[in-house]
Amino acid sequence: MSQRPRGYFPGDKDSGLVKPKGTWKIPAHEGMNTVSIKDRKPRWLKVRSPGGREFLRLKKLMRKQALHTVCEEAGCPNIGECWEAGTATFMILGDVCTRACKYCAVAHGMPGLLDEDEPRRVAETVSAMDLEHVVITSVNRDELPDGGAAIYAETILKIKQKVPDCSVEVLIPDFKGDEKALRTVLEAKPAILGHNIETGERLHPDVRPGGRYWRSVSFLGASKQIDPSILTKTGMILGMGERREEIYQTMSDLRDASVDILTLGQYLRPSFQHIPVARWVTPNEFLEWKRVGENYFGFRHVEAGPLVRSSYHAKEQAREVEAGPVGQIREIREVDLTAPAEFLRNKNLVQIEARNAPAELSRTRT
Repeated sequence: MSQRPRGYFPGDKDSGLVKPKGTWKIPAHEGMNTVSIKDRKPRWLKVRSPGGREFLRLKKLMRKQALHTVCEEAGCPNIGECWEAGTATFMILGDVCTRACKYCAVAHGMPGLLDEDEPRRVAETVSAMDLEHVVITSVNRDELPDGGAAIYAETILKIKQKVPDCSVEVLIPDFKGDEKALRTVLEAKPAILGHNIETGERLHPDVRPGGRYWRSVSFLGASKQIDPSILTKTGMILGMGERREEIYQTMSDLRDASVDILTLGQYLRPSFQHIPVARWVTPNEFLEWKRVGENYFGFRHVEAGPLVRSSYHAKEQAREVEAGPVGQIREIREVDLTAPAEFLRNKNLVQIEARNAPAELSRTRT
């Protein structure tokens, strides 16, 4: 039995040792008038609470198979719309992440044992849902030698065997820049290889203390170098304190890596333990960024809007967008660099240190 968590803990799950997210204050917000979590959201961010028949059926199915969805764990505002349409994004490798990103609603800490039977259950659930397109994402598992890449590959292959007509999209972590792990996933031939950049270079160390900006950008470029036929995709969250010119620069960097699809959405603060919203981005501004991304920078497709998330309208993107050629950035940078250490006042380490997996993590969780 795992210990009861003391950190941020969404939902009613307990599958690992959960630790605090750390302070919500970041240097980039100093002197800035941020939005209070108690303030009313703009009218364009209001959505109907989920609870329809199909939503309840899928929730019951997920619990029966002991599966997680990022729709629930990350508090996606589109969960009602997508689940009622019979689509969902599966979150494999558990529901506790080894990184403490300042915007993310997934619990942080040390995950439980690796569940090697999970790919089979995901494939069976995809079949039961009769999906035409499925998105597979995960928490970071920095304590595993391959970051969970082998489980990703097995999940893709199991779905293809069980539901041959279903296209599979993956939204992967950076595997600490491990090219071998990236190749493992790509060799399973997903329709789309996604990895989110989330924000620009200046904000990146503040909001993603376990990641590296150029590692993420170049990871997508390396994917194109390994297999140009596979669509590449990334997402940015606006409203965390980025400047207009930084959005332009990030788009430019991503196109140097030949990223095909870009998603842009509004940051929504999950709790008091997360950084505050810096500003509300209007629907018209999102439309303008879509125009800039497609017409000026040449992204094959830009999905932009306040409620847009990585897997929003993913099936249409997989069907309609064609992969572009290899870009200028082709090799992975900032490989396996130690993340900036972050400490609370009581000196408890927030960021989980990466290490080789102990022997018991290679066994299936029972």
